[in-house]
Amino acid sequence: MRRGFSLVAALLWPALAAVTLAAARPSSGGRTFSVVSFGAAADGITDDSEIDGDMLAPAGMGNWPKPRRPLQWLNFKWLNGFTIQGSGTVDGQSTSLPSDSPANASQLHWYVSGVKPTLIRLYGSFNVTVRNIRMSNSPQCHLKFDSSGGIKVKNVTISSPGDSPNTDGIHLQNTRDVQIRSSSIGCGDDCISIQTGCSNVHMKNINCNPGHGISVGGLGKDNSLACVSDVYAEHINVENALYGVRIKTWQGGMGSVRNVTFSNVRVANVATPIVIDQFYCDGGAAAGARCRNRTDAVEITGVSYRRVVGTYTYQPVHLACSDARPCTGVSMVDVRLSPASAPPGALRQPLCWKSYGEALGMIEPTGIACLQRNHGFVMPLTKPFNYTC
Repeated sequence: MRRGFSLVAALLWPALAAVTLAAARPSSGGRTFSVVSFGAAADGITDDSEIDGDMLAPAGMGNWPKPRRPLQWLNFKWLNGFTIQGSGTVDGQSTSLPSDSPANASQLHWYVSGVKPTLIRLYGSFNVTVRNIRMSNSPQCHLKFDSSGGIKVKNVTISSPGDSPNTDGIHLQNTRDVQIRSSSIGCGDDCISIQTGCSNVHMKNINCNPGHGISVGGLGKDNSLACVSDVYAEHINVENALYGVRIKTWQGGMGSVRNVTFSNVRVANVATPIVIDQFYCDGGAAAGARCRNRTDAVEITGVSYRRVVGTYTYQPVHLACSDARPCTGVSMVDVRLSPASAPPGALRQPLCWKSYGEALGMIEPTGIACLQRNHGFVMPLTKPFNYTC
């Protein structure tokens, strides 16, 4: 290992914390290393430094352990007061191989099976800080937090090619009280993905290039309950991306997305900068019955777009909301979007379907002020709510 990367634990929950590191030999199925066995005191006082150097995953996912769900390369569980920091790189080496490399060819079964490893995952952990490190070329998402809280991510760099599938930058699920700041993310999917069970998520000074922008969802898949609230993204720069800031939900889901604010967002060469899609369906025709029209939907209310400016290459705004659960409390303030260079006929007009709210300040093009004013009420819901978020 090259010098420059360190893991520092201020406090590990007594003797339960373990670091799972996928072994390089495919027959080993991975190894679990107890940090206590390597000198960590786990006493809440000692500065437990574990690893120093750049970390390289086995070249080609064919050399990773056999598929199991979920699969990670570095997996941290049940930690409290834990810091990952340093100047090194965690490199998954899965998207940086030449296309004719034997190791690259051996990874095909990961895409067929749908089971691809996450580079770094933290589960059931609290008061965790990740700062200054670099992550690259993960088979799937690079940094994942699940069932955790009190998370701080600062000054991290994530890089994977724009055409690498499902390589989310930072993925949050069932995680609360999150700060993500001053970081640069380039990947083949969402730069930051916020899933069900997340609340009080603050993002500031984020560069996303390339990628699919900042996304809430997809939520409500397979008629599931999804709850997301209090999400704030400010001073966001998105370039050469499919989307800018997006909320996406599956038909048939339940729950709610409440109190989401996107402010001071700059976009450049982004296909569709502002998106709410309550008809989201990943996988196209292969998704089958999951994509049929349904009346239930995840409720979306209280979404603000403030000072979103820049250029688009396809459609400036796409607000496609449910007939049964219209989007309410949507506001646009000083939103100015102009077309980038595009061939004639390539651009689409703004869409606002069943989306209620108001547009204020300077609005360009004027068509994005298509929000419907509700005058104090919205069309009656066809079904009562049968969930609690």
